[in-house]
Amino acid sequence: MRWVIGPLLTVLVATFLVALALDIAPGDPVAALAGNHPSPAHLAAIRHELGLDQSFLARYWSWLTGVLHGDLGRSISLRSGVGGAISARLPTTAFLVVYAGLLILVFGIGLGIIGGWFRRLSPAIAALTGLAIAIPAFVAAIVLVQVFALNLELFPAIGAGSGFVDRIWHLTLPAIALALAMSAYLAQISRAAIAAERDREHVVAARGRGMSNGMVFRRHVLRNAALPIITVSGVVVAGTISAAVVVESAFGIDGLGSLLVTSVSAKDYPVVQAIALILVLSFVLVTTAIDLLQRLLDPRIRETGRR
Repeated sequence: MRWVIGPLLTVLVATFLVALALDIAPGDPVAALAGNHPSPAHLAAIRHELGLDQSFLARYWSWLTGVLHGDLGRSISLRSGVGGAISARLPTTAFLVVYAGLLILVFGIGLGIIGGWFRRLSPAIAALTGLAIAIPAFVAAIVLVQVFALNLELFPAIGAGSGFVDRIWHLTLPAIALALAMSAYLAQISRAAIAAERDREHVVAARGRGMSNGMVFRRHVLRNAALPIITVSGVVVAGTISAAVVVESAFGIDGLGSLLVTSVSAKDYPVVQAIALILVLSFVLVTTAIDLLQRLLDPRIRETGRR
């Protein structure tokens, strides 16, 4: 039961806090819709039409019950259904997140294995990943655009493209900017986990028995180091979902991130709450899946959970 209650409470609390923060933030979403010099009666009519004349708790409860019935509400600024606005942009964000996630896993785990298994390369990998972690996504985006889009003209600077191949071409720089620091963090964790297992007694004994390095690595090192690597992999990949907001804005990508930025500025409550719901749900699902995978891989965790 706690596998259901815990994630549901997380989603509920997160969406409530997002709605509360947006409600107390300065600004009036009705002002942009009412035109120049609107009368108080006109403003009141718009607020009543949009349900903004209700209390915060009443509006949140109305939104929550609507979500439970599959209705995400109607956008204040777009004057259209929130579901349609999100569904038009969700594939682009999903493509970017999956692309960046693959880069994180390939380079993060790959560099971690190289640095953890080969002693001579460990200092270089540690220095390289330490530098990459210190680079924020928006800084990486600026540098990548300047070098590879404007100077070398190898990739486009804005847009998401159309079609599979064109999207890969357009989203390569955004995916690299999104994956750079996270893959470096995963590489450091992987390197430390591999290095810790590399010098254990049973690994030394396996080498002494004449077992090949490849066999020792697969059976005794990688298998035992897999648990922390998998755990951190899930966390950093889940983190790309929220980090995509910054990268999409930097590259002019018409995804959920750019929609979220414009909706927050316009105090478009239904859109912001719907996107927050998607982000929180995605993160909760990924972390819950990682938790379940941990229990499948390590019997000690299963036994601890039963006590």
